[in-house]
Amino acid sequence: MSIGRLDEHSEGLLLLTTDGKTSHTVRSKKVEKEYYVQVDGLITPSALNSLSNGVEITVDGGPYTTLPCKATTFETAPELPPRAKKIRDDRHGPTSWISITITEGKNRQVRKMTAAVGFPTLRLVRVRIGNVYLGTMAPEAVVEVASLNMPEST
Repeated sequence: MSIGRLDEHSEGLLLLTTDGKTSHTVRSKKVEKEYYVQVDGLITPSALNSLSNGVEITVDGGPYTTLPCKATTFETAPELPPRAKKIRDDRHGPTSWISITITEGKNRQVRKMTAAVGFPTLRLVRVRIGNVYLGTMAPEAVVEVASLNMPEST
């Protein structure tokens, strides 16, 4: 079974297991999940501050305020494999790359968070779950991990 999920427009690390206890731990708020996010526009310090402190999104048809998270910007775009399908070209304006690390995992949470602060997500890549990193894995690559030592998030 997969641990967590990625929507069809998202990319990155996905863990598979047959261990229900591991699955439960990874899906809990004890384990950090880090995403690299390309957003529409040049993200502002106030938007990053709002993301870090928690923003109101809609979950299951009602309002929900996300838990505080870590949100930082990149000076240059992170090194990632090119997308098979281009998102858009530079004629449509500038974009920014940010890192968002959350401990929860509501449906389309990161996309909803960036939209809530006025910077819709263009590309979303999960790069870390706990202490397991995507690193230089190629798209569709599979690597066996003998055991997951999932530390509690800080």
